[in-house]
Amino acid sequence: MKTLTVTEVARNFSSVVDRVQARQEEVVLTRGRKPVARLVPEPALLNALEVFGDLFRTMDDAAASELKAAVSGNRLRQSGRLSELRDPWAS
Repeated sequence: MKTLTVTEVARNFSSVVDRVQARQEEVVLTRGRKPVARLVPEPALLNALEVFGDLFRTMDDAAASELKAAVSGNRLRQSGRLSELRDPWAS
C-alpha cells in the first residue's frame, strides 16, 4: 500500500490512477500526515456464472439442492416472459 499526500496526487492524478489500475495497488491519501481517503482498484468483473458459482459454494447442502432443482426445472422451459418478472421497487 502506497501513501501519498493530497498535493502529490493532485499534481500526478493520471499517473497515480494508472498505477492503481496497472498494479492493483491501493493508495492512501494524506493531508497533514493524517489519512483522509483511499484510492482502491476496481475488482475484476465477473460474469453471471462465476457469481452464481460463488453463491452456490456458500450454501448448505439443502439450499444448494433446492436451488439446483429450481434452475434445472427452469431450463426445461423454452423462454421466460417479461411479464413474469416482478418489479422489486413497486409497492
